[in-house]
Amino acid sequence: MLSVIIPTEGVEQPAVATLSALVPGAAAGVISEVLLVDRSSDPSVMERVADVAGCHFLQFEGSHAAALAAGAAQAKAPWLMFLPAGAVLDHGWIDETTQFIQSVAASGRSRAGVFRYARSPYAEVSFRDRLQAIARALIGPLGDQGLLIARDHYRQLGGHAPNARRAETQLLRQLGPSRTMLRSRMVMI
Repeated sequence: MLSVIIPTEGVEQPAVATLSALVPGAAAGVISEVLLVDRSSDPSVMERVADVAGCHFLQFEGSHAAALAAGAAQAKAPWLMFLPAGAVLDHGWIDETTQFIQSVAASGRSRAGVFRYARSPYAEVSFRDRLQAIARALIGPLGDQGLLIARDHYRQLGGHAPNARRAETQLLRQLGPSRTMLRSRMVMI
């Protein structure tokens, strides 16, 4: 049903946290595959993580947006979920994701879902974090909030522009009114 694409930078701990939060979704049959797309110069760490977790591993050289596009091109499921490494989804994400996918299929309209962003209550809040919170309140979701989108809709929009700066945010803007804010939160560790 769903391919999850997680871009990594060779750092194990955030990727492992995200993967562990996805286990219930895989057990429920919602997730059919997970792709770790690593842009680090030493792929051995993330390759080992992918092997242990039973994920697909893709070593990629290029921009962050190009890595996301490469992951989407490798994905096999009809739905794509893009999550940053370190994202941990709320426990209700499985039911909400399933309901969202079913409602989109029943309506026949192209829609995409964005998770609610939340910082870990234990993280130190920087000035940049405060600015991003203001930006989210004023202009809507940013590219680091995760995205749930049908593969066909992703292709129609042109996906992540490989050479664009802030390609994730640009893709969210392209979605316009077809973007739905999901109730489930994505907590960044």
